[in-house]
Amino acid sequence: MDRAEIVHQNFLDHAVKGNLPEGAAPSGRLSPDLAVSIYRAQVLSRALDRTSRAMQKAGQGFYTIGSSGHEGMAAVARALRPTDMAFLHYRDAAFQIARADQVPGQNIAWDMLLSFACSRDDPTSGGRHKVLGSKALMIPPQTSTIASHLPKAVGAAYSIGAARRHDPEHRVLPQDGLVMCSFGDASANHSTAQGAINTACWASVQSTPLPLLFVCEDNGIGISTKTPKGWIEASMSHRPGMRYFQADGLNIHDTYEVACEASRYVREQRKPAFLHVRTVRLYGHAGADVPTTYLSKAEVEADEANDPLLHSVRLLSQAGTLSRQEAAQIYTDTCARVERIRSEAVTRPHLETATDVSASLIPPARACRSGNGPSPESRAEVFGSDLRAQSEPQPMSRLINWALTDLMLEHGELVAMGEDVGRKGGVYGVTQKLQQRFGPDRVIDTLLDEQSILGLAIGMGHNGFVPIPEIQFLAYLHNAEDQIRGEAATLPFFSNGQFANPMVLRIAGLGYQKGFGGHFHNDNSLAVLRDIPGIVIACPSDGAEAAMMLREAVRLAREEQRVVVFIEPIALYPMRDLHEAKDGAWMRSYPSPDQRIALGDVGVHGEGTDLAIVTYGNGRYLSTQAQAELHNQGINARVIDLRWLAPLPKDALLAATKECSRILIVDECRTTGSQSEGLMAMFHEAGTSQLARVVAEDCFIPTGPAYAATLPSKDSIVAAALRLIGEDQ
Repeated sequence: MDRAEIVHQNFLDHAVKGNLPEGAAPSGRLSPDLAVSIYRAQVLSRALDRTSRAMQKAGQGFYTIGSSGHEGMAAVARALRPTDMAFLHYRDAAFQIARADQVPGQNIAWDMLLSFACSRDDPTSGGRHKVLGSKALMIPPQTSTIASHLPKAVGAAYSIGAARRHDPEHRVLPQDGLVMCSFGDASANHSTAQGAINTACWASVQSTPLPLLFVCEDNGIGISTKTPKGWIEASMSHRPGMRYFQADGLNIHDTYEVACEASRYVREQRKPAFLHVRTVRLYGHAGADVPTTYLSKAEVEADEANDPLLHSVRLLSQAGTLSRQEAAQIYTDTCARVERIRSEAVTRPHLETATDVSASLIPPARACRSGNGPSPESRAEVFGSDLRAQSEPQPMSRLINWALTDLMLEHGELVAMGEDVGRKGGVYGVTQKLQQRFGPDRVIDTLLDEQSILGLAIGMGHNGFVPIPEIQFLAYLHNAEDQIRGEAATLPFFSNGQFANPMVLRIAGLGYQKGFGGHFHNDNSLAVLRDIPGIVIACPSDGAEAAMMLREAVRLAREEQRVVVFIEPIALYPMRDLHEAKDGAWMRSYPSPDQRIALGDVGVHGEGTDLAIVTYGNGRYLSTQAQAELHNQGINARVIDLRWLAPLPKDALLAATKECSRILIVDECRTTGSQSEGLMAMFHEAGTSQLARVVAEDCFIPTGPAYAATLPSKDSIVAAALRLIGEDQ
């Protein structure tokens, strides 16, 4: 017999006959009415688990990981306010059900069954996933089965205090609220969990307000790998800056009492706490999992004997709140009601087309207060002597700095964060003076952890801020790329556009630093970003364009709630000269604050029709040098700067190259996985026959004199252009 059916029959038999597990007597502040409400939420969670498994067997449902054994989380929900943002463990259906009881107008059983059926009527994901979440319940949907949601929970908790000091226009979290995030004991070992908890403690020790409640649901096993007994308590109970609480998740009175104490501590002290909740896991890990293949029958039956629903029946009976028979009747009535709702939910329509599925990749635009830009008076006060220098040619790093200053002057919800961005002003000085201009609340020096930097940004974006996180070097992004791939980019998709985490992620990257740093500081691969649906990737090539593109990036994040990755070519930060020493030809004057380059606009430099060189970043710099040499040889070329690498500006590129019969693609990224692959395919499909590319070798970049040996050069571009021109002569 299936273990789910065994647990079901055990409940019916033991609840009526009184063969109930032993445990502590009911005590504490849990009222009879609230105890019954929590029990009803537990029962509905169990009934939905059973039904989801039946739906899967019938081909009506598609994901059966359940919450059975974790129903004590209903008591945690009732210890919190429904306005406290909750990032939930995937076994927390009981939490969501209990929270729905606190918010009028909810039909939680119907909503969750629509999710199980992957119906397009599902109010959470629109049929894209069986996922917990609700806008009305302040529960952003989570699809991760690990702890990758913990860093953004830290960021959301931080945002509550930050909003007290600088209230953003689109704030959603109450200023006396807290943030809760839950996860399993196995996930507590994941780097994202360890990093988030460490960051919370790091901030707390420095007296940074951080009203965050970590809830670890400890069932003692992760799929088949057991958690050592005492491991969670030993590793979490003495963390500096974080208070530890422990509750018996099988006892709704104890769980409620301890959760109330923990939430009171977090709310009043504005410090993080760790609530360790003992649970059991019933049925195995998921629908296809058979626990007796890796656990003894005795171990499985011991957990089943500790069914939290049976404990709740005992407690309700001992308190004189419900008889065993009344509790059993609630269970059978709930199971029957869920089956009735299921029969209707499975008839609701599904997503059918690619257009249907992808409709929520890009979040909806939001109305924002309009402004006329920073006032002349505020600019004069903030810029000081820099204001006079803005009409003079400057290198890229300085123009980006000024653009950030103007943007932060105009939009009070903009917040920059990253390692060394404040006091030091960034590794390359790009953020110099920003902290002096706007204070440490808006230019935040973080600890050295890329996951925490991006989590801080994602979480602050949940509460109306527009974060501008910085990753020092492109290679460092790989330590935290899932925060973009698995969290930031997926949130609009899996919430049907109801939630978004807008940001402009600044990354110093690409190659051509003269001998400095090797491959960690010269990473010429953007492949990890290019295949993430929904994000925007920008890469400027000169200082004026960087300023204007950064303004568009902020507009996209602020008004359209987009995730924008802004790649800044390190080698071009200080670049002054183009053709010869001291010609100053690559410096630009600062464009006025109202000028920007729209998403999808490409740059066309020159009018030649013999050849179009399509490139970006350092490639535009080198191609401009090559363009001059080709002109001396009688070849008139135009250089087309992509600017926007994703989404690829196809129409603009085809329009910019239509007068040219030959196209040379210059891509400083590697041969495999570079932008050139997509560009070659696009131009080929558009009918271009004379097509070639110059790309970097599939190799890491070395330190020392050979720093550019694997990369495109002016000479290699000229040679490739001459070959392409010569092919039809």
